[in-house]
Amino acid sequence: MNNVITVIGAGLAGCEAAYTVANRGVKVKLIEMKPYKKSPAHKSDLFGELVCSNSLKAKRIESAAGLLKEEMRHFGSLTLEAADKNEVPAGGALAVEREGFAAYITEKIKNHPNIEVVSCVAENIPSEGIIIVATGPLTDGELAEDIKRLLGANYLSFYDAAAPIVSFDSLDSEHYFSQSRYDKGDGDDYINCPLNKEEYEAFHSALVSAERAPLHKFDEKPNVYEGCMPIEILASRGLDAIRFGPMKPVGLKDPKTGHRPWAVLQLRKENKEGTMYNLVGFQTNLKFPEQKRVFGMIPALKNAEFYRYGVMHRNSFIDSPRLLNPDLSLRKENRIFFAGQITGVEGYMESAASGILAGINAVSRLKDKPSLILPVDTMLGALVNYITDPETKKLQPMGANFGVLPPLEEKIRDKKERYSALSKRALESLSKYI
Repeated sequence: MNNVITVIGAGLAGCEAAYTVANRGVKVKLIEMKPYKKSPAHKSDLFGELVCSNSLKAKRIESAAGLLKEEMRHFGSLTLEAADKNEVPAGGALAVEREGFAAYITEKIKNHPNIEVVSCVAENIPSEGIIIVATGPLTDGELAEDIKRLLGANYLSFYDAAAPIVSFDSLDSEHYFSQSRYDKGDGDDYINCPLNKEEYEAFHSALVSAERAPLHKFDEKPNVYEGCMPIEILASRGLDAIRFGPMKPVGLKDPKTGHRPWAVLQLRKENKEGTMYNLVGFQTNLKFPEQKRVFGMIPALKNAEFYRYGVMHRNSFIDSPRLLNPDLSLRKENRIFFAGQITGVEGYMESAASGILAGINAVSRLKDKPSLILPVDTMLGALVNYITDPETKKLQPMGANFGVLPPLEEKIRDKKERYSALSKRALESLSKYI
């Protein structure tokens, strides 16, 4: 068993990890609970099942999603191989016929000479050997309890409502000021977006009447913590509910007026570079276009570019910034790797990509070779850096976006040109590194 790597879970991350390991000449034991048990989101017995949209997002290399795909192709991604074989027309997006896509992945995994598929429900993490845990955001049962025992209180499992994240460069500087409440801490800890009484009441009216996203059946009765209360639900409790909550103006003074604002949205840095800002207390389940419309009524956000929208779903993920090394291994026991949405990456391709890296580094650990740590100016390198950086204070699941990349040395105002330059830099960096 010392020469076998165990992978738990045959979703996109687990299949990519197993395939990556097997193609490097190492035996794999892939443990998958299908067909004996399925999560509430899964329907078929196939591996790599897409449970939501059949779109894998944009193909253009000048987009964040397209850049990530191009990087994955350098490592022989099984997900992209399956997608290319099962593509359906979708304009500029890469969309697939979902059953054919999953069937292709399943066939490749089950017929690989170096992969042994074990169909059973994993109840614990094996006590010996190198392990890759890729069990997804709905990890539960005895395995979840075993992970909790292994990680202690740092294992997060809850019905999650997450706040949007916006680009700093897209904020309207005429309508915000930097200040911490009562001037505590550094002056640039928070960006404050003030509203007067009329603006606030119009915003509140739009917020409580905005259209919400539908939930999965298993998510229809959420047990949401008060601290994670969606902003629209809190607002429905009364006109002043959020003005005495997340939008309270106490301890702040607008330098333009010399007075305390009627209400204020605070933005907090999401990364140390200050390219991304989180809408503090604005967890939400509004539909994405509604988030852009309603939150855009706040003057400072009228032209905001959303790097990620707020989401609300049952979720399980670990506190990766405190728990994982940059190679996706566990700091306290580096024979154990994590991959997929349980690490805090969000999205099909992001999960698959993390599986590739976990697989490469698991083989490196087995052969006592250095880990593969990608440059942070690549999309995959930046994503992994974000979820494993101890300076990420409160992890929110993150998908591919240009905000996680370090800024260009030359400031480019045109967004398309800036994204094209970021993509070009990333691919050149990856090529040099490889």
